Formats: sequence, C-alpha cells, structure tokens
Amino acid sequence: MLLLTAALMTLSGAPTLIAQVPNEGLANLIIAARQKNAALLKQYSWNCRSELSENGVTKDTRVDTVTWGPDGQPQHTLLNDQSNPLPRGFLRKRVAEREREEMETYLKSLRTFLHQYTLPTAGQVINLISSTTIPAPSPDGALQITGASVVVPSDTVSLTINAPTRQTCRMSIMTFFNGDEVTVIATFKTLANGLNYPAYIQVNVPDKNLTLLIQNYDYMNQNN
Repeated sequence: MLLLTAALMTLSGAPTLIAQVPNEGLANLIIAARQKNAALLKQYSWNCRSELSENGVTKDTRVDTVTWGPDGQPQHTLLNDQSNPLPRGFLRKRVAEREREEMETYLKSLRTFLHQYTLPTAGQVINLISSTTIPAPSPDGALQITGASVVVPSDTVSLTINAPTRQTCRMSIMTFFNGDEVTVIATFKTLANGLNYPAYIQVNVPDKNLTLLIQNYDYMNQNN
C-alpha cells in the first residue's frame, strides 16, 4: 500500500494533450504542470510513514525512505516497522499469519485499483475535465473539478486545483472495490521551489473497519 503515495505522484505526470475537447485550454495547462512536477520530483527522496488500523486498533506502523531506481520507479527502503506480535500457540499463530497474508493481498489489490484514480494518462485527465462543468475559481484561487463514474459506475472524484499554478491542493475519492465502499482523501503541499506532493493520505474501508494513514515528509533534493 505504500506505493499508493507514488501512484498519487502521477497526478504530476501525463503526455501532452492533442485532441480538441471541451475545456481544452485548462486540460493543457494542468497536464503541463504535471509534467513539470514529475521531472522535479525525480530529483528528490523522502520519508513515508504508513499506519494501518483495524477496528480502531493500530495493526502496523512503518517508515520507509523513498528514492528513485535506475528504472525510473520509486524504491522503498524500510527504516522502521512496528507490527503487532503474533499470538502464541501453533494454531492461533497460524490463523493470525493467514489473516495477515490475506490482509496484505487485499491491500495490494486495493492499491492497484486505486492507482486508476491518479489519472496517470492524458486521456484520463481529458475525460474528467471534458465531462464536467467547471465553475470559476473561488476568491482564494481554488478551482474545483468533480466527476462521477470515472473508473467504476457511481464513483465520485473531486480535485481542488490552484488556479494560478494548476497544481493539486486536495483530492477526494469515493468508490467501490470488491463490494466494499472505499474513500480516499489526499492533501497536497508545495515546497518553495514548486514541488507539489501528497503530504497526507487517508484511506477508509468502512465495511472492513480499515483505515490507512500515510504521511510523506522530509523531501531532500539529491542534487544539492
């Protein structure tokens, strides 16, 4: 699930828009801002803290450092992992191990599913922007873009964009995965040099009483 963070980073990378579509000018500007941010992000490493809770009880807390590998993909190196200890007794331990394995499988599949909501291609950006009526920016410069049935029927996606910079300020998702309702709220921050990143991410799966909290921090430019 840690790679959900990197997936959200793809809000900053997309090919150039070519086709004529409604709101084409805005789409071009947003895509250009994503491309610029993606190139800047490649210069950075950062820390990622994730906390998984079930029924209000913390099950796992881990901290990774994230760097970029030779293949251009983010690489996570574990710094600290505080998982709940398994119970004693062979049968109880085996049941707990199986439940943990099932949870890891579920979270990996959920991560892959949610990746679609990062709008990783120009086509997905175009579809969202061209299929909705976009109101004028608010007095503080926030531009609201909302879409429905973006990935699956009856889902909703809402993006808050800074109108002058076209960078993402906030993203919220309500969707369905394997019959479970899933909500995601991501809050973005921007460094002084313009790097835009998801500082806080919260994923809730109410049907399973699961909450995943992710915090990204300590961004370091590797070229300095």
